[in-house]
Amino acid sequence: MNSWREKRSVANRYNITSGSYDEQYAQEQEAKYCAVQKVLNWSGDCGCGGVVLDVGCGSGLFFSCVADKVQSVVGVDISRNLLLKAKVRAKFFCNVHVVQADADFLPFKDSLFDVIFSFTVLQNMPIPKKTLCEFKRHITTGGKLVVTGLKKVFGLTVFLDLFETNELRLLEFIDDSDLKCYIALVAC
Repeated sequence: MNSWREKRSVANRYNITSGSYDEQYAQEQEAKYCAVQKVLNWSGDCGCGGVVLDVGCGSGLFFSCVADKVQSVVGVDISRNLLLKAKVRAKFFCNVHVVQADADFLPFKDSLFDVIFSFTVLQNMPIPKKTLCEFKRHITTGGKLVVTGLKKVFGLTVFLDLFETNELRLLEFIDDSDLKCYIALVAC
């Protein structure tokens, strides 16, 4: 029950700040997206597969970075108000869809997504290890997960141990001093 209260608190916080979300976070989020694009070496077709999940999609800022490179994008967020903003952005793409859901209980069949992106989510989850386990359940064999961890919440060792305990193989790691978070690219 305590976990649900924590999640409701996070959803309420983002619902309240949804009107100013882009002004507050767009620059920071776009810096993360840029770093990830360099790691994935996206030039034209990223080759990352057909179906992508953006967990914690917020207002949909990431859609423009990925929609033209893949077959389909599904954005998920717990905040209804942020999803309403993401839905407006999704209308600019014929292959982007949004769903309200809890990152620990994703409403999709197993092994559906070729790549899962999760920016600024783990620090909001009561049990990040459980959240990563849920992500892993939804990634295709050979698929990849890109996840961030806020440095002021996760120590480096704690963040890296999350992947090891979930049997996720670290492919790339970014600890850029200009970013407030770590970025990990992992494989199942």
